[in-house]
This record gives sequence, structure tokens and C-alpha cells, in this order.
Amino acid sequence: MKPRPEPVDPERLPELAHAVIRNAKFPMLATIDENRPRVRPVSPVQVDEDFTIYIANLASYHKTGEIAENPAVELAYLAPDHDQVRISGRAETVTDDAEIEAIWERNPLLKQYLGSPDNPEFILYRVVPEQVRFMREWALDYHEVPISAGPKPS
Repeated sequence: MKPRPEPVDPERLPELAHAVIRNAKFPMLATIDENRPRVRPVSPVQVDEDFTIYIANLASYHKTGEIAENPAVELAYLAPDHDQVRISGRAETVTDDAEIEAIWERNPLLKQYLGSPDNPEFILYRVVPEQVRFMREWALDYHEVPISAGPKPS
């Protein structure tokens, strides 16, 4: 029998989706390696109100080449209560020094592991959302989340 989760108020979808992102913390990032999907956990360094997600990466990681070949990616968040958010979009390399510096200053682990934003291994990706979907605990029914609005992430 299909689970009967509590109803979803469409007006609250951005709020509900941001709550999943806060509670899940470590989404799975899907990329394409030739013709095969690859999935791995990542630790975003910033989440914007419009569901743009920033991910730090190392140039030597496999996903670097995968994203260079095909920037279409998906992030899947699963909260402890089993609510889900899926963000499909395109990964872009951030090159603006001011944007990199602002994110760098708010993330002490970047400093600890990489030393400085000039480290040649450091890459910052911006995942620009094309589609955001929310699903209540195993309801098997996704709700489209507006990507232009939402509550400020905390």
C-alpha cells in the first residue's frame, strides 16, 4: 500500500525544500562519466535562496573531468524524515575572485584543507538549477518547486 504522507501546501514548497537541504546537509551529486552515471556525496559550501548550490572540488577528482565533458548534474537530498529534494541543473566553474573570496571566508574547512583560494587544486562549482522537485516521505509524487523564490536559507 502506498504511504499516506501529510499533504503539501504548494505555497510552502520553497520553505519545505530548504528545510530538507538544511537537514540533509550532504546531498548525492550525480554526473555522467561517458555513458555511465556516477553518484557521490558532496558537501555544499553555500546554498542560495533560489536553490543555486555551490560545491568546492579538487581538480584531481574524477568529477572534474566528468563535469567538464557534461555539465548536466543532479543533486539529491534525503532528510532524516525521508523527505527528498532533487535539483537538476548545470555545473559552472566560478571564476569571479570576489565571489570565491566571499565563499572562502565563510567556510573555515576550505582554509584548513586547501590553504588559500589560489591553490591550483581548488575549483568552486555553481550548480544553476533548472528544476527543483520536492517529495514528502516516500509519497512517490514529486512537487515542482519554484526556483525564483524561497525563504532565506539559514
